[in-house]
Amino acid sequence: MENIILGLLLLQSRTIYQLRKRINDGLNLMYSCSTGSIQAAIRKLLQNRYIYVSEITENGKRKKLYRITDSGRLRFYDWLNCPIDNAAAKNPELTKIYFMGFAEKETRIKIIETHIADMKKLRSDLEKICNAGAALSNEMQDNDVLYYQLQTAMYGYDLMKFNIDWYSRLLKNIKEQL
Repeated sequence: MENIILGLLLLQSRTIYQLRKRINDGLNLMYSCSTGSIQAAIRKLLQNRYIYVSEITENGKRKKLYRITDSGRLRFYDWLNCPIDNAAAKNPELTKIYFMGFAEKETRIKIIETHIADMKKLRSDLEKICNAGAALSNEMQDNDVLYYQLQTAMYGYDLMKFNIDWYSRLLKNIKEQL
């Protein structure tokens, strides 16, 4: 969470509300968060002086605006320049499939059908992000940050297609066994 916050603050200063909204709107495939997890990460980042806070007044309301420091930039780039960790690609939800044989067959079908529907909704949302990102990318041709953000959304879109296809085959096999 700390690196996500540093990266988002590298793009622009934000309030906790803006951080949570940005994570939920564009990064939720990679990371889910709560206000509490963001606040805990913010406290740690403040304690280590990777970010600082200032108060602003907007529409008559006082808000805390968080900004990245030079040491926060260094920490972010140290993290960014490390190799990608393949162990982080694990999917703990697959353990539910691993133990699915203990569930009633009708329950298995219902769980998998619901999961497929949820993934289709997420894929539709990712398609909108990809289309908007592609249009914006055409306008801002030399923007490396936007390019890689778009690639991440496209990865999520393709991953959802793979998962939908895989779970659909599993569902078909389960239904054939009835």
